Amino acid sequence: MPASILGEVGHLSEAALRRDKKATRLSCPSCGSAFVAQVLGDNGGISYVCTACGHSWS
Repeated sequence: MPASILGEVGHLSEAALRRDKKATRLSCPSCGSAFVAQVLGDNGGISYVCTACGHSWS
């Protein structure tokens, strides 16, 4: 048993760092901002909203 929780989950953060490098970053097609929120659309679909300019798309 590890002496701390960090010893127990240390390998998980390493995996997350490796996965994050391959992640696709969204940017607003209108202003190019990376401040994009994923929201649930009216019919259950996924839409995106730029929190910088307010542009929305699906």
